[in-house]
Amino acid sequence: MKLDRIMIAAPASGSGKTLITCGLLGLLKKKGFQVASFKCGPDFIDPMFHTKVIGTKSRNLDTFFTDHETTRSLLAKNAADCDIAVMEGVMGYFDGMGLNDSRAGASDLAQVTDTPVLLIVNAKGCSRSILPAIKGFLDFQEKPCIRGIILNRVSAMLYPRMKEMIESELDIKVVGYVPVLTDCILESRHLGLMMPDEITELHEKLDRLSQELEKSLDLEAILQLAKSAPPLPSPKPSYGEDPEKPEEREFRSRVQQAGLRIGVARDEAFCFFYEDNLTLLREMGAQLVEFSPIHDRELPPDLDGLLFHGGYPELYVKELSENRSMCASVKNAISRGTICMAECGGFLYLHEILEDTEGNPYPMVGAVSGKAHYTGRLQRFGYIILREGQVFGKQLGDIPSHEFHYYDSEQNGEDFLAQKPAAKRNWRCINSGDSLFCGFPHLYYYGNQQLPEAFLQRMLVEKEKKNRN
Repeated sequence: MKLDRIMIAAPASGSGKTLITCGLLGLLKKKGFQVASFKCGPDFIDPMFHTKVIGTKSRNLDTFFTDHETTRSLLAKNAADCDIAVMEGVMGYFDGMGLNDSRAGASDLAQVTDTPVLLIVNAKGCSRSILPAIKGFLDFQEKPCIRGIILNRVSAMLYPRMKEMIESELDIKVVGYVPVLTDCILESRHLGLMMPDEITELHEKLDRLSQELEKSLDLEAILQLAKSAPPLPSPKPSYGEDPEKPEEREFRSRVQQAGLRIGVARDEAFCFFYEDNLTLLREMGAQLVEFSPIHDRELPPDLDGLLFHGGYPELYVKELSENRSMCASVKNAISRGTICMAECGGFLYLHEILEDTEGNPYPMVGAVSGKAHYTGRLQRFGYIILREGQVFGKQLGDIPSHEFHYYDSEQNGEDFLAQKPAAKRNWRCINSGDSLFCGFPHLYYYGNQQLPEAFLQRMLVEKEKKNRN
C-alpha cells in the first residue's frame, strides 16, 4: 500500500523532537489532512498526548517488541485510513538498546519501514561548525534515511544564509527552521499528566505553535519527502482472518461463542495503554468493558477477566483507597477466580497497602500481600525479556517487555527471570498463578501473541467449568 510518511528525529534527547512533532501534527490537521502519528519505542505518554490533545490517531512502533514484518504491518494497518503518517523518534537518532547497538532506536525503525527522516539540528551558537555535525549523521550509516534538515533555535534573519551554506556543501535539503519559542514550551508534566482545566490552555499553546511552524517550515517540501516513501506491504490479515491459520479462526470462534467479557480499568489513574493490545483482544473475539476504579462503585457485571494497566495510581492514592466498595469488588472477583492481569500501576493497586510519595500508607485491594512504596529514584528502566516462567500454566517462550517505575514492592514475585537484552543483568519478577498474573513489566502483545491467547484460554477453561456446574 502507498503511505506518505515522515519521521522527526534528532541527534539527542532535548533537541525539540516532541515540540516540532506536535506542531507539525497540528499544522497538518489544520490543513485538512487525516494524520496518523507514531512514537518510536515503548513510551505511553507521547501517543496519549497526541490522541487526547492534538486529536490524531496515535500508536507505538517498536522493533524490539516486533519483527520487521509485523512492524511494517502495524504501521500500514494503523495508518490505512489516513493521508500521512508522522513518526517521532526516540533519544538520539542512532541510539538504541545499548552503546554498541542501534536496534530498537529511531534509525532502526526508519530503515525497517523505509521512512524518510527529518533531522532536527540545534543551530543556536554555531555557524559553519554545523556542517561536520550534519555530515557525520549523513555518513555514519550506509542507509541513514535522513532526507531533510530542520534547524532549531535559529532566527528568521540568519536562516536563509544557514540554509544556503548547508545545501551548497552537503547533499541534503533544509526544509525549515524553528525560532526560539518561549511561549510554546511543552512542560514534561503536560506530556504526562493533563488536568481537565489544562486542555484548553494546551490547545491554545499548540495552535500558536502550529501558526509559527506554518511560517517557518517548508510544508510543501516536507510533504514531497513524505510522498517519496516507497510502498509498504499490505497489512497482515487480522487475527482469525488468515486462511492459512485456521487455528486462529477456531480460537476466535470459541471466544465469541463463550461471550468472554474483560473489564479494563481506565481513568485518570490508569491511562497507560498500548491500544494495539486492546485491538488484538477484540480481534480475538473478546468484549472489552471499561470501568473506573476511582469513580465507579463496583465492577461491571458478568466479567470473565480483568486488565489493570499502568498510569498514575500514586497521584490518586487517596481517591482509590477511599473507594472501598470498588476495592472490595475487585478483591472478591479475583478471589472467586476471575482471571486477572495487572502491570506496573495496576500491580500497585492490587497490593494491601500503597504508600503515597510522602510515605503515607493507604489500604488498597489486597489481592497482592504486602506493601508498595515510593523509592524516590528510578528502580527499573528499559527493555527486558521475561524467561523461565509460565503464564496461566503455559510455557510461552521469551516475552519481550519494558519497565519504568519509581515504586518498589515487597512482593515483586519470583516466577519469571527478567533479562536485560544488551547486558548480563537479570532479576526475578512476576507473580504468576492460576488466575492472577501481575508485576511491574509492561507487556506488548504482538511481541508474543501467545500471551493474550493464554489469557483468553484460561478464561475459556474457567467459563466452561462454571457452565458444567
